[in-house]
Amino acid sequence: MTARILIADDDPHIRDVVRIAAQTAGLETIEAANGRLALTHLGREKIDLVVLDIGMPQMDGFDCCKEIRSRSNVPILFLTAQDDEVDRVLGFQLGADDFVSKPFSPRELILRIKAILARGKPQHATVLRHGVLEMDRAGHICRVADEEMVLTGTEFALLFRLLTHPEKLHDRNQLIDVIYGPNTDLSGRTVDSHLRNIRGKAAKLGCRDLITTVHGVGIRLGPCSR
Repeated sequence: MTARILIADDDPHIRDVVRIAAQTAGLETIEAANGRLALTHLGREKIDLVVLDIGMPQMDGFDCCKEIRSRSNVPILFLTAQDDEVDRVLGFQLGADDFVSKPFSPRELILRIKAILARGKPQHATVLRHGVLEMDRAGHICRVADEEMVLTGTEFALLFRLLTHPEKLHDRNQLIDVIYGPNTDLSGRTVDSHLRNIRGKAAKLGCRDLITTVHGVGIRLGPCSR
């Protein structure tokens, strides 16, 4: 089934560039000129990924992302006019999956989109357990003590990587390479933002030791108790 991309940007030229690149890659597209229109589309149509500009009128990208995350785990890729790490950290904390800075290469943008979509596709049936944590990769289901913990595609990929090697200490940059691919310019703070989101969701289900950080060394899965 062809993936459908929602392009939310107030600049019609940017929307044209993204639309042409996406359609050339075999993706369907829908467009919105601001955040409120983007939410309208999400409420009535099936969307597989949102390309979301930060600086939009009526509702900016961050506020739009908050609203999307309150109702959906659809992948979100932010477009930003400047390579600002503060914006990236905030975006990842809000649940974004990736960032692309303007001006951007349409080819790189499509590669990032395809990588995000691939992370959300069902894989070969693999169910792993550790403590009260259980992850079903094929069904994209994560449970903590038999209660479902809803994760974005990026959060799921990160936690599943830790679960695959529960005793191993993972370097932040290695985790970025695994999740986003090599040659990305994302920093280790990106991983910290995703980990913070995962920890917060696990804590709400009574698990406060899901992930352990060994300062100056790396990250690994914790005891996963409740």
